[in-house]
Amino acid sequence: MQLLLDLHPDEYPLEGFRRRQLLEWVFVQGVGEFEAMTNLPAPLRSDLAARFRLNPFREIETVRSHDGSAKYLFTLLDGRQMEAVYMPYLDRKTVCVSTMVGCPARCAFCATGAMGFGRNLTPGEIVGQVLAVAGGEGLEPREIRNLVFMGMGEAMLNYDHTMKAARILLHPQALGMSKRRVTLSTVGIAKGIRRLAEEDDLGLKLAISLHAPDEETRQKIIPTGAANSIEEIMAAARDYQAVTGRRVTLEYTMLRGINDHLWQAELLAERLRGLVSHVNLIPMNPWDGSGFESSTEEQIQAFYDALEERGVDVSVRRSRGKDAGAACGQLALRRPGAATGAPA
Repeated sequence: MQLLLDLHPDEYPLEGFRRRQLLEWVFVQGVGEFEAMTNLPAPLRSDLAARFRLNPFREIETVRSHDGSAKYLFTLLDGRQMEAVYMPYLDRKTVCVSTMVGCPARCAFCATGAMGFGRNLTPGEIVGQVLAVAGGEGLEPREIRNLVFMGMGEAMLNYDHTMKAARILLHPQALGMSKRRVTLSTVGIAKGIRRLAEEDDLGLKLAISLHAPDEETRQKIIPTGAANSIEEIMAAARDYQAVTGRRVTLEYTMLRGINDHLWQAELLAERLRGLVSHVNLIPMNPWDGSGFESSTEEQIQAFYDALEERGVDVSVRRSRGKDAGAACGQLALRRPGAATGAPA
């Protein structure tokens, strides 16, 4: 049976007025059962229920933090698990979604990397995370206005499904999100960055998880980093900017004694010369068995100051939901079979 959410709104199985009614039930009302769509004729509801399913998840577990954020652990129909995070702010409500079960990038400090790679998510399994989080928070789906493809997985390695999910989320008859409020994060797939630049109808914001300015350190903490050198990544970022005119964000997780030396701040500033960018310094969100610790507050401040003194636009992003295991993969990693991405 096909997942309805895998379809772009233009592909929905109804025409005209009935299609608009169906889209409103799914994306405005957030209804998860055809039988509840009371303004559709009963025979039509039965036909839809026989051909399509609305819910991509077998089970949903929610762990809440004292700061208002929440981690959602989704068990898919095949038994595999992945996560999303809800982060409420005074001026916006943000959802961080996954694009894969596990991740092939295997960043050494990331809980998701310890799971290995399970499989790609379909467009509907990506979109379904937003609808499920909205429902879990008692919100209408369109109250979620900010989205980041920054959860489990490398979005650039599930490119087609991620782009289709983005087009569904942006569609005015679906969630109608603003291009300016959707960010895609990548560990640095140069080919994907250039490809993203050519997606004229999307206009997604780009974030690159760099985490080190020198090859030796980066390949130590990102074993797959050798496939795309830092020079290649930065060249792709400049090409992206030349085509789109958009600022590029660099994500930099602060690891004590690994990538927080002042000479690395100086080298990072040199790497960024000529690129309109913003650096997010992220204190590591610790997890059992990682083997890494977050840099001290003093070292983060010194690194920040070194960047700022060299003209780099920089901020420190504080993690939300530490008490809820909010770092990607922390909940799923505790489940049986998580180390191989196998079904729970």
